[in-house]
Amino acid sequence: MTSAEVANKLPKDFIWGFATASFQIEGSTNVDGRGKSIWDDFSKQPKKTLDGRDGDVATDSYRLWKEDIALLAHYGVKSYRFSLSWSRIIPLGGRNDPVNPKGIAFYSNLIDALLEHGIIPFVTLYHWDLPQTLHDRYGGWLNKDEIVQDYVHYAKVCFQAFGDRVKHWLTVNEPWCVSILGYGRGVFAPGRSSDRERSPEGDSSTEPWIVGHSVILSHAYAVRLYREQFKAVQGGQIGITLNGDWAMPYDDSPQNVEAAQHALDVDPIYLGHYPEYMKQMLQERLPEFTPEELKVVKGSSDFYGMNTYTTHLCRAGGDDEFQGFVEYTFIRPDGTQLGTQGKCLLPSRFRTGNSWRCCSALCLLLNYIWKLGRCADLHFSVTENGFAVKDESSKPIEEALQDNDRVNYFKGNTASIKAAVLEDGVDVRAYFPWSFLDNFEWADGYITRFGVTYVDYETQQRYPKESAKFLVKWFGDNVDAGDR
Repeated sequence: MTSAEVANKLPKDFIWGFATASFQIEGSTNVDGRGKSIWDDFSKQPKKTLDGRDGDVATDSYRLWKEDIALLAHYGVKSYRFSLSWSRIIPLGGRNDPVNPKGIAFYSNLIDALLEHGIIPFVTLYHWDLPQTLHDRYGGWLNKDEIVQDYVHYAKVCFQAFGDRVKHWLTVNEPWCVSILGYGRGVFAPGRSSDRERSPEGDSSTEPWIVGHSVILSHAYAVRLYREQFKAVQGGQIGITLNGDWAMPYDDSPQNVEAAQHALDVDPIYLGHYPEYMKQMLQERLPEFTPEELKVVKGSSDFYGMNTYTTHLCRAGGDDEFQGFVEYTFIRPDGTQLGTQGKCLLPSRFRTGNSWRCCSALCLLLNYIWKLGRCADLHFSVTENGFAVKDESSKPIEEALQDNDRVNYFKGNTASIKAAVLEDGVDVRAYFPWSFLDNFEWADGYITRFGVTYVDYETQQRYPKESAKFLVKWFGDNVDAGDR
């Protein structure tokens, strides 16, 4: 290979693979000592999922994990991003509660098998499945003093059990979804909201911000623990992953330009303070960090974990505080649509009534945040990026496997990654399409499919889609193979 050819490829240490989350794939919710999470009973309540189905089986990956790893090895991925089930490891969740040896053994065996296949484990500690007991005991994320201690203890158990082999840690997946969807809109577990038709209890004006504050502090103190007690010996990196999509003004009016800017505001983990617009909007409802807490929070991520799916056109106005009183649309002023229509029924990628759009501005988003973070020496891991093909769940398997819209989506986004790295010098080190498998998509149930692998939920058979084949070939062609 010539030097020019090498220069046109992503570096040989670039990490790519696929992502999943424990509750979405594992099933076996009452097996081997696992305790309940807040999603167990919530997903069984009427009208909490679109198809009325729950996560008791999901893709049965607790039983089929060896087959799943074999498929990942067949794909040739460098890494696999998965999450740990807190209630499988500590069934009751708390710092004084017993650890479940069978839960530890399951994940330890999974990690060992990945490494035996040359696959790097990229591990998320928390992907929305809080132990139900902690919610019942003291309100879970609503009780900062208790939850921070319990979360840090859980993290310590994981660092001790797996950190000799895991070198890439994510503390929390998407704090916005934890707080807004679980305690504001009430569409995710535990389903708290001011909307009494949806929830018998909850306060959407205060609880999301309390929860978000608790999540940030739990993350930060877990990172401090890792850096102080484990990093020197284990040699890993630890960070958080945030959801955020590229935002463009609907037009050139100052109000809409400002609205798009608000949609791109980042958080205290990187800049050391809540955005000014957020402070003005929430005023006394926004919790404050103590000086000691802020010292722990600022800089508490070794990298920027980015979950991004689409692009929004932004208009000032609207009545949705959770979107910063910014209206999101995919319709341009001339009536044309932005990108290719997909399918998902919840706000943002979880916004009721809006479909997904395939419109790659990933390169712009990476550049924007890179410029904000250069002084902090940030690098990026794109930890989720995916597309739900419209009506895929109702198609025959043979047709669903020809997921051309998803292929086109990934064509745009892989090109964006490559351009950001090679043309703009953005330090992107990992990319994880969502998702490895079709799975339990939270409040969508099994209606929405994001997988590059089709799952027949009746038989649990896995079938590679064209998108999987495209991604495997693209990374084979576009990542330097080194000495191989």
